[in-house]
Order: sequence, then C-alpha cells, then structure tokens
Amino acid sequence: MEAGIVGLPNVGKSTLFNALTAAGIASENYPFCTIEPNVGIVNVPDPRLDIIHKYITTDKVIPAILRLVDIAGIVRGASEGEGLGNKFLSHIRNVDAILHVVRCFENSDVIHVEGKVDPISDIETIDMELMLADMQTVDSAKDKAAKTARSGNAEAKMRLAVLETCAERLAEEKPLRGLTFDDPEKRKIFKGYQFLTAKPVLYLANVDEDDLQGESELVQRVRARAEEEGGEVVVVCGRLEAEIAELDEADRNEMLESVGLEEPALAAVARAAYHTLGLQSYFTAGKIEIRAWTIPIGATGPQAAGVIHSDFERGFIRAEIFSVTDLEQYQSEKAIREAGKLRVEGKEYVMQDGDICHFLFNV
Repeated sequence: MEAGIVGLPNVGKSTLFNALTAAGIASENYPFCTIEPNVGIVNVPDPRLDIIHKYITTDKVIPAILRLVDIAGIVRGASEGEGLGNKFLSHIRNVDAILHVVRCFENSDVIHVEGKVDPISDIETIDMELMLADMQTVDSAKDKAAKTARSGNAEAKMRLAVLETCAERLAEEKPLRGLTFDDPEKRKIFKGYQFLTAKPVLYLANVDEDDLQGESELVQRVRARAEEEGGEVVVVCGRLEAEIAELDEADRNEMLESVGLEEPALAAVARAAYHTLGLQSYFTAGKIEIRAWTIPIGATGPQAAGVIHSDFERGFIRAEIFSVTDLEQYQSEKAIREAGKLRVEGKEYVMQDGDICHFLFNV
C-alpha cells in the first residue's frame, strides 16, 4: 500500500521523509526543493514479530512495509498551475492515503510560504487545492458521461449520477472523504476516479524539540480539526527524528531516553498510516522466515492467502490458525495443537489482526 506526503513548502515534508526512509534526499529551506516525487519503503514496527521469533527459530524476520511518496510543496493556486501545479497533484493521484504534514512550530530561520504559522489555514489551503483539482476532474468527466447517457447507456447514467453527487458535495467546499454509495456499482465507479479528497488523511504535526508531546496551542488546533473529520494526528519533531535516524541502535536508545521518548515518533507514524489505510497484519512462521503480511481489515481467509500467491487463493481449502497469545502461553506450535487451540477455518472466515496462519490449498 502507498501513502503520499503532502503539505505547504517548508513544513518539514522532506525532512520527515528522510527520517522515515533514510533516503538522504534534499530538504533545503526553499520552495520546490523536491521536484520529482521521491519514493521510499518504510517498515511497519510490530513487537509481535519479536514475540513470535522468541518461540519459533527462523532464518529471518520480515515486517510489513509501507510505500511512501514525497512530493513538492503544494501552494495556493496549485490546481490552476501555480508553482508546478497539477504535475505535483498527479503524483499523489494513485496513492491510497495522504500524510498531511502541518507545521506547528515558530522559527524565523525557516520561511513560511504564507508569511505566518497557522496550521489550520495551511490545512484549508491544501484541502481547497485538492478540492479544486477534484472539481476539474468531475466537470470534465460529467460532460463526457452526459453525452453518453443521452444515448440511453445505463452505465453512463449511473456514472453521471455519481459525478453529480460529487459535484454537489464539492460545491459545498466539503472533501469527498466519507461520501458513500449503497450501490456497489456506484462505489466501484467512485473509486475508479481516484479523487484526491476521497483519500483518508493522517495529520503529522511537525513540532519543535521543546514540544515533543504536542501540548502547544498550535497542535491542539490540529487535533480538534482531525477529531471533526474522524481522523488521527501524530506529533513528530522532524529535525530530531532526522538526527535519530542516523544513529546506531545504542546511541538511538540513549538519545530517545534523554528526550523522554520510548521509541522514535516515526514508528508511530508508520503504524498510524497503516491504520489510516484500513490495513492489518497476519503472520506466517516457519524455519525459513517469520513474515507479516498486509491485508485490508475484513479480508477473508482466501483473500489473505492470495496475498502470498494467487494459487493459494484459487485453490484455498482451509487455514490452520493460532494467535500470538496462544504462542506465548504454550510456547510452541506443537503444544498449541496438543492443547486443541489450533483453529481450522474455512473460506468464509474473516481474518483477525495478528492471526498466525498455515494455508492448505490445491490447484
């Protein structure tokens, strides 16, 4: 799954991207330092992998991953081509979720493109540009659908109905997040347009080193905004995280302890992004590897098996499943079987976060 990092210029997007991915990309203090999108892979920290590894000997442990796309700062007027405009917006058209970096610190040495630090104004600027871009998509698609619908085409009529609903919502200056359709065909049409404002958003409040817990009034305003939208906020100090990312494990732990943090904030960012995307993990564990596999919440057993290989889904017979708690209690898969705690689940089983699975299939 993929998330796009957005925000105004000089809010700390590329600094955070560097810390998350250790990519070492440019993050100088001027607008449009990032021109082409930078792409990186982030491990999703999961302590359950360490628990499994404690009881199952293996050659390697592979965590779930998240793909991140960092694009240039979006400025007011981007939807009309300001800055580098729609070129940047197109870079996040295909992502599954948006990580919106919001500046929540004062620093006269770091210029603000709007001339003042106001996180809510920044959020509204980005939201408006994304809504305007979606309006352009809707208007263009509506004209095409209307012409086809006049010929009596049923699919075009349905498409036009979806677009008109979107147009009404955008005209009220409301993003398309939360817009739902009861008809599955309409849901499919809506999803196919990849509207920017339909993507779930996770706010990253970039703070100074003296506000690592995010207690400032600026952060509180972002939290209130996210709560209204049913979203989440992760507080992160980009500058500190960039320093932590360059240290070895011993020095990293020492620095974290010195500033009163239990883990890098970017571990929380990765987990929260995973949650925002509506994802969960299940595990496979054997002599070769212990691995976390990424699936949507609500996936069935065959769908989960298909993440490993399409043949597993096509020929799915059943899944043998136990939990991390079972493994902690009985300390081996053999003991779990003997205790009658190994569950056998069929094609209708809905996967639970943290299931440890063996799939049986035949093709």
